[in-house]
Amino acid sequence: MDTIFLYIITGVLLAISFIKDAKKTKKALIKGLRAIEGLLPQLVTVVIIIAVMLAIFDSQTISRYLGDDSGVFGVLAAGIIGAITLIPGFVAFQLAGELLHNGAGVLQIATFVSSLMMVGFITLPLEISYFGKRVAFARNIFAFIFSFGAAFFVSWVVGL
Repeated sequence: MDTIFLYIITGVLLAISFIKDAKKTKKALIKGLRAIEGLLPQLVTVVIIIAVMLAIFDSQTISRYLGDDSGVFGVLAAGIIGAITLIPGFVAFQLAGELLHNGAGVLQIATFVSSLMMVGFITLPLEISYFGKRVAFARNIFAFIFSFGAAFFVSWVVGL
């Protein structure tokens, strides 16, 4: 129902824009379509990654290694996997949602996403070239530690 309401509002606003200035509206629509065209390969990649992950790992496997009962091992594994993985945020959040839906624990997924967003193991050589070894390693170590704190906070908030 909410989706239909949003489509109606969008259609009405598009019509108002078209009446007010048809040339600008056409130009904006073309720009929007080009933006979607640019994002389409990434969106297809998201769908493929999620499909492959869910095809390889069934919900029982996900629960075993990343579920609430996986304990410290599951949290550490999620943190390490997140730290060494380089995927865009919009892929990570979609993947995290699907993993949660298929039995992963909130703490484990929060650790995965926070370390993925904060730690740059793959990009470390580039970071070293800009900031030097000492700063780059310190930032990544502190970010890795902080990602666990952030995950525990998220888990605590969700558990309220």
